[in-house]
Amino acid sequence: MIKTIAFSKMHGIGNDFVIINNQNGQLQLTKQQRQCIADRHFGIGCDQLILLETSNKIGCDFFYRIYNADGSAAEQCGNGARCLALFIHQQQLSTKTTIKVETTTGTTDLRIIDNQQVTVILEPPQLSASAIPILADGEQYHYRLTTDLGELTFTAVNTGNPHAVICVDDVNTAPIASIGALLSRHKIFPEQCNIGFMQILSRDAIALRVFERGSGETLACGSGACAAVVVGRLAEQLATTVRVHLPGGELRVHWPHHTAAIELTGPATHVFTGQIDLAC
Repeated sequence: MIKTIAFSKMHGIGNDFVIINNQNGQLQLTKQQRQCIADRHFGIGCDQLILLETSNKIGCDFFYRIYNADGSAAEQCGNGARCLALFIHQQQLSTKTTIKVETTTGTTDLRIIDNQQVTVILEPPQLSASAIPILADGEQYHYRLTTDLGELTFTAVNTGNPHAVICVDDVNTAPIASIGALLSRHKIFPEQCNIGFMQILSRDAIALRVFERGSGETLACGSGACAAVVVGRLAEQLATTVRVHLPGGELRVHWPHHTAAIELTGPATHVFTGQIDLAC
C-alpha cells in the first residue's frame, strides 16, 4: 500500500530535517520507512526526521518525535527544535511566540525571535553516569577508554541526549570519522552517543564538529554545541555566552551557571514543501 505524505524540508545551519505534521496520530512509520525518507538517493534526504504530534501534558503545546537517518529514535535535537518552531509558525499551528514542546524525555521552550532566529531553552545538563548514560561509576569530568585507536579521553554530558566531547588542537585535522564511529557505538554507552570534537578559540568562541549516532558527521548539532560549551564552562575555559562555529554556520550558547537551563540561539530555514509516496 502506498502512502502519500506531506512534509517540509528544513535546516538549521546545514543540519537538515524532514518535518511531518502527525497531529492526527494516523501515521505509524516503520523503521524501514523512516530510513527510506532519510535516504538521500531514494528518499527525501535528511539527518533527522521529526514528527509533530499532540501533547497530553498540561501546559505543553505539542509533542514531537525525532528519528536519526538510520531510523533509530533520538531524545532531543536543538537544531531540529528550532526548525520545528518555524514549521509551527509557518503552518499557522500556533500564534504564540514562545511554544512549549514535549519530547520523550522532557519539555523544551521554543522562542521565535523573528522568521529566521529561534532560541531553544534546554533543561540543565545532566552529568551523572546514570543520566548520560555511561557505564561508569558516579560523576567524572574525564573518562579514559582504551580502544583499538589508542586511549581516548573525553567528557560525557547529557543535554537532552548523550554526548561525549573530546578537546582537540585543530578540528580540521581531527579523526572525526574513525573515532566518531568507534566511540558512538562503544559498549560503554548503552544508548550510543554523539561525539563532539571541540577546539577552543577564545573564552567566547569554539570550533566544533560532531559525529552523530545514527547519522554520522553532520554540518551542525545544536545539543552538541550545548554539550561542548558545558564541558568548556566546567573547565573554566569559556565565558557565559559562547559563539560555536560549526561546518554549517554559527550558533550561540548561553549557560550562566551549573544548575541553569541552556539557551541555544540560531537560524532556522525552510527549504521546500512536498509530498512523498512511501511504498517501502
